[in-house]
Parts: sequence; structure tokens; C-alpha cells
Amino acid sequence: MIKLNQAAIKSSLAAATLALSAFSLNAQAALTSYTSGGQDVVYSSVSDVTWTKDANLLGSMIAADSGVISKIVAASTNNYGISGYTVSASDFSAILGQTTWYGANAFISYLNSINYAGSNQWRLPGVVNTSIGTNTATNGTTAGDELVELFYSELSGTANSAIPNTTTFDNEQAWAYWSGTEYAPIPNYAWNFYNNIGLPDGRKKNSWYYAWAVTSGQIVSSSTPSAVPIPAAAWLFGSGLAGLAGLRRRKQQA
Repeated sequence: MIKLNQAAIKSSLAAATLALSAFSLNAQAALTSYTSGGQDVVYSSVSDVTWTKDANLLGSMIAADSGVISKIVAASTNNYGISGYTVSASDFSAILGQTTWYGANAFISYLNSINYAGSNQWRLPGVVNTSIGTNTATNGTTAGDELVELFYSELSGTANSAIPNTTTFDNEQAWAYWSGTEYAPIPNYAWNFYNNIGLPDGRKKNSWYYAWAVTSGQIVSSSTPSAVPIPAAAWLFGSGLAGLAGLRRRKQQA
């Protein structure tokens, strides 16, 4: 007959319970990191969008491939805002990864053309509360206000401070990011969000800012068995708990 150490069983049960609790907390978190189509992305359950984990993906792509700007220009539809504008290499900064609003939209077109992370529905994040200098405490309350919601609701940023530097994202830039929302009063302006102070604003489309791509909902590509792997891991811990509990019952019955 196999004799089991009761103290060891209790210790194993306690450790497994703590681990399961940790996984449960992560599963309920607003931001969940995972890999889709071989690319790192982050799902926001609050905004119901998926962000690229790299907050300066354009800059990273340019650094890795000197020809990527030409590829982005080739993928451009040249149908962004004012008709007749033709995107060119001059819309991109090869040093910082900054781009004009037109270039940012062309970058999105390129991501969709290569089915980045298993999605061809990438877009620039939106701005819904279109009031310059609006009270930040009221932002992020309307669906589609993704940049504001990420900064304040999900990363717990504060007004007049830079975007929090967390392990959830890479290469967060403490400067402005383009949105896909045009500035209605002036046709050659578009909305951006200043990540260095937490403020939405409208600027000329030929200004130099960063581009951060999102796609609505959660990506589940063919190469991604489960978009959020945490529940599967939690199931394994649950199975472990059940096994330990069974061993304990057999010990008591022996």
C-alpha cells in the first residue's frame, strides 16, 4: 500500500489553489496579452479591441526591413481624406517611425494586405469625444474612444503625465498618436491623442505622429487554437487539484 504524506498533500493543494486564483485574476484582467498568427497582440475586454503589442510597430518594421516603406506605399489606396493625395516615402520617418496621417492610414492598409496577426481588419483607433481640451475624467465612456480609454481606464494614466510604461506593451511613445477620426471643422486636420499629457487634439494631417493599430474584437487566427490561453492553463490547474483531492481521499480510505 502506498502511504502519502498528508502535510505534503495539503501543501500541494494550497499551492495549486493559489496558482489557480492567480490565473483566474489574469483571465478577468482588462488587457490580455497573447500570440496570434505568430505576432504578439493585446486584447482589451473593456474596449473590445485588439492592439498590436508593439506600440511603435511601424518603427520596428522600418528598422527590420529598409524596404518596408516602399511596400507600404505600394499597398496604399490613396483614398484617405482629401481626394487626390498620393502617399509617398516622404510621409514616413525612417528614424523614429513617425508618419503623417496619410502615411498612418497607408500603414494600416499594409497590415491588412499581409493579414498581420491573422487579421485584415486593422484600423487606426477612434476618437469619439471630439472636444479639444475636454475633461479627461469623462473620456472613455463611449464605445469607439479607444486611445482615451486605453490611457485612462486600462493603463491608469493621469492627466498631464506620460502614458504608463508597463510590460503589457512594447515601445510606448510619450508623444502623439494618430486616430482614424477626421477633424470635421477643418478638412485637412485629423484627431490625435497626446500620450505625453493624456489629451485629444486636432492637428494637420501632414504633422508627424505615431501610428498604433487596432482591430475590433478579438483575433482568433487559424494558427491560434485559443485567442486567450489563460482559461486552458487554469483548466490544467483544476485537473491537478482534482487529482490531488483524489489522492487525499484514497489516503483517508486506506
